[in-house]
Amino acid sequence: MSVESTPQVDALPTPPVDTVSAAVESPDVAQPWAELGLKEDEYARIREILGRRPTDAELAMYSVMWSEHCSYKSSKVHLKYFGETTTDEMRSGMLAGIGENAGVVDVGDGWAVTFKVESHNHPSYIEPYQGAATGVGGIVRDIMAMGARPIAVMDQLRFGAADAPDTRRVLEGIVRGVGGYGNSLGLPNVGGETVFDASYAGNPLLNALCAGVMRTEDLHLAFASGSGNKIILFGARTGLDGIGGVSVLASETFDEKQGRRKLPAVQVGDPFTEKVLIECCLELYQQKLVVGIQDLGGAGLSCATSELASAGDGGMHIALDRVPLRATGMTPAEVLSSESQERMCAVVAPENVDAFMAVCAKWDVLATDIGEVTDGEHLQITWHGDVVVDVPPKTVAHDGPVYERPVQRPASQDALVANTTEGLPRPTTAVALRETLLQMISSPQLCSRRLITEQYDRYVRGNTVLAEHADAGVVRIDEKTGRGIALATDASGRYTALDPYRGAQLALAEAFRNVATTGATPKAVTNCLNFGSPEDPGVMWQFQQAVRGLADGCVQLGIPVTGGNVSFYNQTGSTPILPTPVVGVLGVLDDVHRRIPTGIGLEPGETLILLGDTHDELDGSIWAQVVHDHLGGVPPQVDLAREQLLADILTASSRDGLVTAAHDLSEGGLAQTVVEVALAGETGCRILPPEGTDPFVTLFSESSGRVLVAVPRTEETRFTGMCSARGMPWTRIGVADEGSDEVEFQGLFSVPLTELREAYEGTLPALFG
Repeated sequence: MSVESTPQVDALPTPPVDTVSAAVESPDVAQPWAELGLKEDEYARIREILGRRPTDAELAMYSVMWSEHCSYKSSKVHLKYFGETTTDEMRSGMLAGIGENAGVVDVGDGWAVTFKVESHNHPSYIEPYQGAATGVGGIVRDIMAMGARPIAVMDQLRFGAADAPDTRRVLEGIVRGVGGYGNSLGLPNVGGETVFDASYAGNPLLNALCAGVMRTEDLHLAFASGSGNKIILFGARTGLDGIGGVSVLASETFDEKQGRRKLPAVQVGDPFTEKVLIECCLELYQQKLVVGIQDLGGAGLSCATSELASAGDGGMHIALDRVPLRATGMTPAEVLSSESQERMCAVVAPENVDAFMAVCAKWDVLATDIGEVTDGEHLQITWHGDVVVDVPPKTVAHDGPVYERPVQRPASQDALVANTTEGLPRPTTAVALRETLLQMISSPQLCSRRLITEQYDRYVRGNTVLAEHADAGVVRIDEKTGRGIALATDASGRYTALDPYRGAQLALAEAFRNVATTGATPKAVTNCLNFGSPEDPGVMWQFQQAVRGLADGCVQLGIPVTGGNVSFYNQTGSTPILPTPVVGVLGVLDDVHRRIPTGIGLEPGETLILLGDTHDELDGSIWAQVVHDHLGGVPPQVDLAREQLLADILTASSRDGLVTAAHDLSEGGLAQTVVEVALAGETGCRILPPEGTDPFVTLFSESSGRVLVAVPRTEETRFTGMCSARGMPWTRIGVADEGSDEVEFQGLFSVPLTELREAYEGTLPALFG
């Protein structure tokens, strides 16, 4: 039973079909296991599981599902640490966690929010537009599969040096792909980060986050249960695009000479098909027509069928020849491995099939009954009546190889840590400090990302409360009560290279702090861990330390990791990227009207107060990178108890109306923050560096756990009293000057807002405009 749509195209010759009976009769036929990314012992294990050689289709399924991207075979032994450290109290608000399509958190008033971040790195280098577009589409379908309406996206982007020859091609394609797909879906892009560093040349990072909202009772999980229930494939037709795509590309390194030749493996996305699929899914959920559901992303039908069957309570039969195709002559292995986009797989009770099909027809979504849940324990797939797959589904989906890779701290780490910034020349005169500030805010590392963010629709659907000039994106989820969420993502490959444990915690601390600066209460964490080859013991040491740093940090903050993604083999040749654990934090506001913006100048003469302590911490800083092209030393200290206190103070200040603006201090230090809040508010200010301090350290240190807040004059005593009572260090550091058109660092120098804006906003247009 199906609802027809697009015609078939791309005729291919039909090769002979390898059946299970043929596999039994010819056990010694050579199989191309190495060409599919399997190792010899893995192939031997498949033969042992089946008691015979696998068919072509079975070999394809095992190869994609046992790939690094799908099986997490090198990371499982370390990722279990998240579960071991998560307490019952941390789990109390979590409705779905690690192992599901996305984490789900109870946010109050009967609402639940699901969110997750995933990588699409290698496809985004090979074909930047489609790689990025399908990365967004894939994470959106993960959110849909939980029963939620997607409401916002974010992106974490990493590129090679801004002036490198290939950076323009990759950046322009990726940004157009992110914007083109997300904008077409009608999803606001509420934030993210763009970083330039030579280590990402040839291996950019595209990490896409999506958040969705649902009522708590509408949660759906991926499992196939109930003998006789139907398996319905719905959405786009299945084609040749994406075969050997993310599941294979993400599981090997790029060779400098051949990486670009893998174009056919990149999926092709159609956001308009996905937009209709979203609405179709939501109506199916509303009418309670779905028992279980799974999106088709990496590994396509191989993943969807094996994971649904493995998570269920029986077996499954699939008639693969019923799958609607857009190419003729496709083999069973190709149909199972295709990563064609905009497809979902649902488990539906027989009595609901007609209603399910009617909803799909209403939305003009192609839907086909391709099989059913069985009483057995095997996943059996037929092709025109011949059995081409007969496997225990758990061995495909969840019992793949697990490797305890060698872990060793690199011999070069001591020299890296010892190479501090202590001997690097620092600006000491007012003129040199002014020049340094302008050099830094105009650098690709710190300059305005407006050229990029203007290509995204930040306010579509009308529920975006904060996006532009904000540390975190804020989106309303309930118009009646004003309840909303805040989302932030952060990472520092530089800090993580110096100390992976602390680097991961600094990323967590910054994302946590960014959510708190909006007035939201941080609730949950997701992550995307981007590293080099797991076959390198030094990379595995970085990974192990980062996982432990993140898990231990979450325990200290009392918020759980709800899920995430691991992306290995991010390197070209033997050179890995900077280790880049991206951390996303979800926060909740009971009323978005009390959110705290970034720009100063909302109240006349606001007092600018710096919360936290400033130390001489410049190792790994943007100053060291921009001015001296230096990476070495020890990253800033991280104090998660202080971060929690800071969040509590900001939340209380938001509720009581004590602050009118807030912006965290991170890359670039106080100088960068002051420039950004002044330009955001189009208001000048006067900054008075504390007496007896080193002006350079005051302006450019990247000490963690600091926030600059603007406090109305009438609330200054009340605010500072609260900080002192709670043990939060604070320094009255300046004043917003509504009538001024410059930023003045008293006793040092001043810069007109026009000059600051020109320096801050002119760099990317000059490079890529």
